[in-house]
Amino acid sequence: MSVQAEQAPNEQAEQQTFSFQAEVVQILDLMVHSLYSNKEIFLRELISNASDAVDRLRLEMLSQGELPQDEGPLQIRVSYDAEAGTITVADNGIGMSRAEVIEHIGTIARSGTREFLHTLSGDQRQDATLIGQFGVGFYASFIVAERVTLTTRRAGLPAADGVRWESDGRGEYTLEPAECPSRGTTIVLHLRPGEDDLLSGYRLRSIIQRYSDHISLPIVMAEDKQPGGSEPDDGQLEGGQREGEEPAEAPVNQASALWARPKAELGDADYHGFYRHVAGDYTDPLAWVHSKIEGTYEYTLLLFVPSRAPYDMWIPQPGRGVKLHIRRVFVLEDNGQLMPQYLRFVRGVIDSADLPLNISRELLQGSRVVDHIRGNAVKKVLKLLAELAENEPERYATFWREFGAILKEGITDDFGNRDEIARLLRFTSTRSGTGEAVVSFRDYVARMKEDQRDIYYLLAPTLAAAAASPHLEAFRDKGVEVLLLGEDVDNWVISNLREFEGRRLQSVAQGTADLGPLEDQAGAKAKEQASTVLSGLVGQLKAVLAGQAWDVRVSSRLTTSPACIVANEPENENSLAHRLRGSGLPIQPVLEINPQHPLIQRLNREPADPRLAEWAHVLFSQAVLTLGARLEEPATFVTRLNDLLTGLTES
Repeated sequence: MSVQAEQAPNEQAEQQTFSFQAEVVQILDLMVHSLYSNKEIFLRELISNASDAVDRLRLEMLSQGELPQDEGPLQIRVSYDAEAGTITVADNGIGMSRAEVIEHIGTIARSGTREFLHTLSGDQRQDATLIGQFGVGFYASFIVAERVTLTTRRAGLPAADGVRWESDGRGEYTLEPAECPSRGTTIVLHLRPGEDDLLSGYRLRSIIQRYSDHISLPIVMAEDKQPGGSEPDDGQLEGGQREGEEPAEAPVNQASALWARPKAELGDADYHGFYRHVAGDYTDPLAWVHSKIEGTYEYTLLLFVPSRAPYDMWIPQPGRGVKLHIRRVFVLEDNGQLMPQYLRFVRGVIDSADLPLNISRELLQGSRVVDHIRGNAVKKVLKLLAELAENEPERYATFWREFGAILKEGITDDFGNRDEIARLLRFTSTRSGTGEAVVSFRDYVARMKEDQRDIYYLLAPTLAAAAASPHLEAFRDKGVEVLLLGEDVDNWVISNLREFEGRRLQSVAQGTADLGPLEDQAGAKAKEQASTVLSGLVGQLKAVLAGQAWDVRVSSRLTTSPACIVANEPENENSLAHRLRGSGLPIQPVLEINPQHPLIQRLNREPADPRLAEWAHVLFSQAVLTLGARLEEPATFVTRLNDLLTGLTES
């Protein structure tokens, strides 16, 4: 990230001019030219940033044993000056130092900026919802402002260490020292021509109440007129105050903790608005649970399941998801103590009445209160998902597309809730009409054949590889459903989940193809006869493939393919780890041959064929590829195959 100073000398005593990085210039251009139809979002973003600054102040000062209210009540102030054409948003939160201004205002994290730019759709309303999610909300100021001035002082620094930042959004910004008696940040927007409609107390209040009413911090504005809208008396100004008096200020928002209000008072719009604030997402949540627990411990849960995964869901980031409050005071963001990793998509608030305000992350780890809250919160979320799956399967399908792979991690991580998580899993199967994962274990069991004992599955590198696998041929022929597993996390699911409600999970690519009672006597007898007839060829193949194939045997699982590879060992954690680290082959690969395939029958009729060894290697290599594994010597395989094809054309 490059920030270029064009004037150097004494950086603390003089104004300096800096250049924005290229991605910031793109963001600024977007704000000015692309989002003008949603210009109200500038105030939403500035208030959201101010609220975060106050939360960070509370957290920092509580950790130091100080009271944040020592410099007055914590609040956000919004004002306007019609004559000067300015709107001001001020907070008495944590503020910023000079270095922090450069880091947070002068530049944007490259990864987030680029992802934001790549995600833009061209639809103004949709693109406007992405701003807060990608950390570029401050720049929404330039939708309505031709110049922005930011003055700030970080908590704990002297008044002389204040900083003033200013830019017209055209590629450069200036920094200079400023005397700031109070901590916090003040942002002044110098509006563009044509934006005068925003210079109205009524208009600003309506925007605040629409977008920011749920924020628990008071957002105050000066009162415009006397009640009833009467004209001011002689010597009075608008707002009812006398000349020389400061106008009276009043809260614009409800400034109450939404989760502490009775559910009967709240509607969907209230929950949606609060979710957008707490999650930094501007789509509606998929579902939520709001519960107050009283008993040994007293706490309130308001937890949301998003309707879409954030762009950085797979990037490990502590301090995301659920916010811990103690008696309505924000204390810290969860980094694993309140919600397990496999539920890291959950957003919301947990408010405890039993924890001390100065609790640390270390104390959280050994707290019985936290253990109780975590256990109950997890059960509430899993119950919410179960109800969604049962009552609204289409909405649950949306959840599964976004978060299914993450939820699967719970099979490995959460033994106590493994059965509940297993009921929530969804898979693609050989009966799926589309590639969507909509089949549950219970759906599968309900469709099992009368004499079927096991739940059959196939693990492959991708769903496409699984669907095309020769291991399915006999099962398809007999109409037996097989679950298709093609995600990386499925390796760990299978190694930790060996049965479901008494039904064993059995791989169709491991061991012998045991169909149990589903295999008729005629089929078993035919396999026995084929094993006798092909015993000589099997012996030759074993000799040729010694060191590659652990064994060679006649297959009962193939109907159209000449051969396949199966694992002799069970699919456990060690064997699956071996496959992931290596070429993808089992530890003990077994080559199974199809006694009905013309190629196998031809090789059996001509045991003295001088090219039998070449055919053996080609059969094994083809089986490796259909397994989805990697050939150690692909060039050798191609040469052998070309030689055999040339020989066939010449004969």
